[in-house]
Amino acid sequence: MLPELPSILNLLEGGFGQLKVLVLGDLMLDRYILGEVDRISPEAPVPILRHAQRYERAGGAANVAMNLAGLGCQTFLAGFWGNDSERSELSALLEAAHVDTLGVVTGSLPTISKTRIVGRVQQLLRLDIESRDRRPAVEEQRLLDRALELTVKMSAVILSDYAKGALTPAICQEVIRAARRHDIPVFVDPKTHDFAKYAGATSVCPNLGELSEATRVPADQAHMDELLAAGLVLVGKHDFKFLTVTMSEKGITVLQPIPGSSTYHSPARAREVFDVSGAGDTVIATLAAGIAGGLQVTSAVELANLAAGIVVGKVGTVPIAQHELIAALTPSSGLAAAEKILDLERMTLRAAEWRAAGETIVFTNGCFDLLHVGHITLLEDCRSFGSKLILGLNSDASVSRLKGPTRPIVGERERARVMAALAAVDAVVLFDEDTPLELIRALKPNVLVKGGDYSVATVVGHEDVQAYGGRVEIVPTVEGFSTTHIVQKLTATALA
Repeated sequence: MLPELPSILNLLEGGFGQLKVLVLGDLMLDRYILGEVDRISPEAPVPILRHAQRYERAGGAANVAMNLAGLGCQTFLAGFWGNDSERSELSALLEAAHVDTLGVVTGSLPTISKTRIVGRVQQLLRLDIESRDRRPAVEEQRLLDRALELTVKMSAVILSDYAKGALTPAICQEVIRAARRHDIPVFVDPKTHDFAKYAGATSVCPNLGELSEATRVPADQAHMDELLAAGLVLVGKHDFKFLTVTMSEKGITVLQPIPGSSTYHSPARAREVFDVSGAGDTVIATLAAGIAGGLQVTSAVELANLAAGIVVGKVGTVPIAQHELIAALTPSSGLAAAEKILDLERMTLRAAEWRAAGETIVFTNGCFDLLHVGHITLLEDCRSFGSKLILGLNSDASVSRLKGPTRPIVGERERARVMAALAAVDAVVLFDEDTPLELIRALKPNVLVKGGDYSVATVVGHEDVQAYGGRVEIVPTVEGFSTTHIVQKLTATALA
């Protein structure tokens, strides 16, 4: 289980929306042309691709921004693009994700683009369009002015340096100094061997190859301890708070000058790797958002590692999304009981995220006063109908109206805690009404389950659920078990 899990879930379910994060760096358009190869050209010894699909993705600094937007942050982007069709395509992608591009300067050079031609899953060719000319000084100044204006309003700043010319040493240093004056953390994805360019940043996030170039220590396993020690030297030399080293299949290591605990390692979390492109963008975006949101460094790194493990399981440059992280973080077996008890607002958000992640949501409800085997059987049956079970629990006031003034025997807080402790239950939400109709309408479960002698037509909420394509299931009760029977038995025993 991740450290600070309740805080992480709070951020994912609304907290990130309070953060403003600026991404400054090299914008790119990633284009993919996919098809099948089944013959070689008679004109030259090259494969012939039979075109099947084409799509575009935001790349470089733009992909970092897309990851932040996927986490729910208010995202701002600054950099360069040209006055061309690639700019229009990239702008449309960013606009759809609600990324603010007012910091982007339209310059005299073309928008950087990378076109990957892929036969099935094998990349055959990559075509890059970019200019190696330096931008006019007036354009660099315009970008700096916009970046500085935005920086002082941010919760965090990310410098996404792909060594394409947007991040000159002067721009990096001006932005870092402005951010430090306002206690704004700065995170850097480096593509240069001289980390002096980023002096004063909160953290620089190199991969092993980049750290090897910066320290001149080989990145092989035999020199790993020496490489990480050399990285720790860079932290002090360039006034970083810590160094975040992405180590591919080995995970992420944090180097910070703290006596006795200078190294923290988070092992890789990917189940299956299809494509590592864009994983570094996901790491730095999640790390920056987590720390800006108040997480400890170790918690933010663990979250970033989890996010990277999700995106490398996809083909192409694909950003992380809130619902993917929430689904990964909320298996019923991995949550403490208190973390499953949600108010209606949080429950509605979590249900929407589960739904977006492809989970099948089951809903049932009841008083559950004095838990017994009939309750357990019902909940286990409910869980068999889907992948997430939400339990609507009558509040004390609701139980009293339904069962009489002597009920409930167990208070709503205790009942909620007991129900949430069950492995079959993924979330518990209390309701005050006599029926759960409004709860059902808010949560929109895929499957509505009722236990007892009911028909579908007599189940509260069946019309709503069926109207949007859901279904209703009836589970028979276990004979001989009920709370009323237990109360009668206890009363008889007491009077005997």
